[in-house]
Amino acid sequence: MSVAGLKKQFHKASQLLSEKISGAEGTKLDEDFMEMERKIDVTNKSVFDLLAKTTEYLQPNPASRAKLNMLNTVSKIRGQVKTTGYPQTEGLLGDCMLRYGYELGEDSVFGTALVDMGEAMRQMADVKDSLDISVKQNFIDPLQSLQDKDLKEITHHLKKLEGRRLDFDYKKKRQGKIPDEEVQQAVEKFEESKELAERSMFNFLENDVEQVSQLFALVEASLEYHRQSHEILEELSGKLQKRISTASSRPKREFRPKSIRSTIDTLDDSQHNGLSYSSSVKSDMQMNHTVNGKKSEVLDQPCCRSLYDFEPENEGELGFKLGDIIILTNQIDENWYEGMINGESGFFPISYVEVIVPLPQ
Repeated sequence: MSVAGLKKQFHKASQLLSEKISGAEGTKLDEDFMEMERKIDVTNKSVFDLLAKTTEYLQPNPASRAKLNMLNTVSKIRGQVKTTGYPQTEGLLGDCMLRYGYELGEDSVFGTALVDMGEAMRQMADVKDSLDISVKQNFIDPLQSLQDKDLKEITHHLKKLEGRRLDFDYKKKRQGKIPDEEVQQAVEKFEESKELAERSMFNFLENDVEQVSQLFALVEASLEYHRQSHEILEELSGKLQKRISTASSRPKREFRPKSIRSTIDTLDDSQHNGLSYSSSVKSDMQMNHTVNGKKSEVLDQPCCRSLYDFEPENEGELGFKLGDIIILTNQIDENWYEGMINGESGFFPISYVEVIVPLPQ
């Protein structure tokens, strides 16, 4: 800021302080103007909160929410981007179901049902992608533009008006000590700023149907999301009912236990069997000891479980994946922990984890 700008700000601050100390009343603006200014102030606050709360509504995960804000809807609509850049929870659940469904195989009723549901969840993830993109393009982006352009311009006019009001009041009080033309010039500038501020607020408030149209776009996108989700779930429900019906009408098989002797007789010799068995058992025991040992080692000291993926953006931060167990070493402040995973240590946000064993008080 220039020296002249700093002087101007100091001058305004001095005038405001002078008004407060002396108890002198500044020039009052008319009630219509004051009411418009109040509505603009409320609109400004509402847009700020709506932008934050809408992205949180679409993506509760802070990391995904940040990526949603950076989503370029234009390139997505033109087909230049294949995904939104972050995994939807429906898609993650669907992939999990498909993996275990395929492992169980087609002869498992539960396995085939998992595949059916996994495919449906993947479709739900695509529908959720479409909701995010539509809301970003037709609600979040226009609202952001409203805040960055129209409301910012009105705020500028109001600040300029307040400065000229202070200048006018100051010169009016010193009338006779300063030239009349300076007082007249202050009046003219005050009037000019009032008209500009008043006109911009009036035009904005008269055209608030645009904001209603953006709310309508949000509702339409949500409605389409739920409509498509309903269709997918209806079809899935029908498939699962058929699988239940088919499995229920299938003849029950009888359980026939196999004799251990027949199994032993098919093996080459008892000595070989003993070696094979002991080495297998030993291997399993070692594996269990290692896994359980690690688990008990972690759970015997302060630790937490990650609720989301965390990608480090700054030096000293600790990255991890969803579900990782992290050893807690220190709490930096109300927002950050220090911890260790896989031999690496660093800082990470408290909101990304769930504490299992807390740090000692």
